[in-house]
Amino acid sequence: MPSTIGDKTYSKSIELPETEVFRNLKNAKRFAMDIGGSLTKIAYYSTVPYRKVLYNKDQKAVDSEGQEVNPKYEVSQGDRLHFVKFETKYIETCLDFLQDNLVASADVMKEKKIKVTGGGAYKYADLLQEKLGLTVDKEEEMTCLIEGCNFLLKNIHDEVFIYQRHGNPEYRFPNVDPCIFPYLLVNIGSGVSIMKVEAEDRYERIGGTATGGGTFWGLGKLLTKAKGFDELLALAERGDHRKIDMLVKDIYGGDCTSLGLPGDLIASSFGKAAQAAPESIQEADIARSLLFAISNDIGQIASLYAMMHGLKKVYFGGYFLRNHPLSMHTVSFAINYWSRGQVQGLFLRHEGYLGAIGAFLKGAEECDADKYSWSENYAGSSGLQSPLPGHRLPSLPVAVSVDQLEMDRIDQGVLVYCPLLDQPASYVPDMVDLTEDAEARKYWLDCFEESLDKFVSQAIKSQPFSADAPARAQKFKEKYISRLQYLKQHPCAFGNLTVRSLLDTREHCLNEVDFPDPYLQQKQMENEAALLLLSDHLAELDALPWRQKHETAATNLLAGNVFDWGAKEAAALMQIPGFGFQQALAHLQKRPWFVDHVEDWLVRLEEGPHRCAAIFVDNSGMDVILGVLPFARELLNRGTKVILCANSKPALNDVTYSELVLLLEQAALISKDLACAMEEGRLWVMDSGQASPCLDLGRITRSLADAMIVNQVDLVVIEGMGRVIHTNLHAKFKCDVLKVAVIKNRWLARRFGEEEDTFPVVFQFERKMVL
Repeated sequence: MPSTIGDKTYSKSIELPETEVFRNLKNAKRFAMDIGGSLTKIAYYSTVPYRKVLYNKDQKAVDSEGQEVNPKYEVSQGDRLHFVKFETKYIETCLDFLQDNLVASADVMKEKKIKVTGGGAYKYADLLQEKLGLTVDKEEEMTCLIEGCNFLLKNIHDEVFIYQRHGNPEYRFPNVDPCIFPYLLVNIGSGVSIMKVEAEDRYERIGGTATGGGTFWGLGKLLTKAKGFDELLALAERGDHRKIDMLVKDIYGGDCTSLGLPGDLIASSFGKAAQAAPESIQEADIARSLLFAISNDIGQIASLYAMMHGLKKVYFGGYFLRNHPLSMHTVSFAINYWSRGQVQGLFLRHEGYLGAIGAFLKGAEECDADKYSWSENYAGSSGLQSPLPGHRLPSLPVAVSVDQLEMDRIDQGVLVYCPLLDQPASYVPDMVDLTEDAEARKYWLDCFEESLDKFVSQAIKSQPFSADAPARAQKFKEKYISRLQYLKQHPCAFGNLTVRSLLDTREHCLNEVDFPDPYLQQKQMENEAALLLLSDHLAELDALPWRQKHETAATNLLAGNVFDWGAKEAAALMQIPGFGFQQALAHLQKRPWFVDHVEDWLVRLEEGPHRCAAIFVDNSGMDVILGVLPFARELLNRGTKVILCANSKPALNDVTYSELVLLLEQAALISKDLACAMEEGRLWVMDSGQASPCLDLGRITRSLADAMIVNQVDLVVIEGMGRVIHTNLHAKFKCDVLKVAVIKNRWLARRFGEEEDTFPVVFQFERKMVL
């Protein structure tokens, strides 16, 4: 059972990780490994303690004497998957480190098994039993690779990428169809295996070739002085294959137009070598020519199998690639050329972990991995082409570059696409891809860094009775700044760089150092103040004629959205003494608004009520209480059922599901209309599955998706700058949708062409598309 903590020593109940690598080993429950000739991947599952707010409607932000009240928390357990990759030559010393840092005794470990795949499953079986006391249970490699691939495709956002060596950006992250099957998995190890995957439990090896990574390394070692695989790849990067390969133009003097062959196409690999003087041939040229020869063959074979089986999705993996740019470029070029652009080569950010993930899932009954969705923990993961450098474990004689991935379980079960999206397969939440927009990237990275001190101060303020809060807040600052600096140099490291991903990373870093809800007291104070105004606010609405009432309800919905601590300009206004709802109204853009569909909205209301509305809410306080609830009450009074959809976990001052349940009960004591709707089952709150100021409708709770279908939701209302502007501005739906936001950022407003000092307003109503 979780333990309640509310005294001055509560912070000591959460132990923060001491190292960045092999984190939380003391709570590790199960292990799996993929041991290759050069790289080893360890997977383990652990429970992570975290602080969770206990919401109580009777708890106040301050006591009767005006003193802050220490919030009540409980310590709960979250599930986390850890995947760590390192060079196999360090396997024994890494196992020593694991042995020394595991809480479980050797006697306890002897009763357990470890799932192991890869060539080293046999070679290191005795060592694993000796070091960890675990019995090795060997798993078939291809099965593990496929299970790992399925898991990543279903759970990690921006897992799939297309590599464009001369593109800007080099990495492009396409949208992944909710239905991940069928696909082709081309695993390039020593040889090449080509697997056709049609379902979770339906796949087969349909072909392959003996010419693979082993061929490249074997011939490379014979032809050059390279001492390792990576050294051979680095050599190829510097070479010029045209000095050794015979090109089409070497035969025809240029393009061969009659056959459709460009002049720079390789006609014969190593074709010039026989006539070249030995002293003119450089090892780098040989390595590059060899890489191209093998990659071209793999690409051609893969494209032929894909076209033969009618498959458009072809994923490449295996140690030959290792996300090495030149390897990916040659394979991409080959498959695109031989398929005439009909098949696109796709790569995975975490392809090196496929086997370890699959092996782990084989024995993952304990954590019910298939019954939940999982999300990448940005705070604990290294990005694409960015291993964690120079980490030295106590048992290792030298610093070792380590790559790692951490994934947290979503407590709400399996997340699914919103059933009301018009085309789920083409749904992209984010409005701007910062990897492509250099100006926007610079602005937002600088903006997040400049605002960091505010969040450090707020984090410390949120735990006034914790002596180590300043030290933990400093750790948060250092980690987040380090990540921002890295993203300035490598914007594609964690997939598409967006405002949403920057916000999520900040929340992950805050949670890592035990600040789960920095705005908790602020939200409580604002909720208490807004509830005191609700009765008069509703009375003023009721006194208005029909048209003016609905216009005012719409305007108030926007005025409430000004109260957003995540927006710099809005936060500055909220710190002005006496700033309230009327002052927020004054800061709204005068009508006509930037996007002003109020007339279209009123016309639709005159046609009759909607069956059911799903409202995705934003901020606590004035926003939800004086903006959303009165707006929802007008819908209810028209005969429309209303589902209020709130975040699962805290983010900035956004209202959470648990908070909104209590707030709605309090509001029902003030409004008979709300109370009656709740009693009759026409108004209720649901958990959206979100933990961000933005909104990803590709990952909502199954219960909410089911409720939308059962209640025949025909109106979706999305509110807030994060949910409407940063995300979902261009999202299309099968039903009516109302997108409502105040643009509380001057730079962003100017990007939209608005130069006024007031906040531009978006009130965008889109009718259901009639085919």
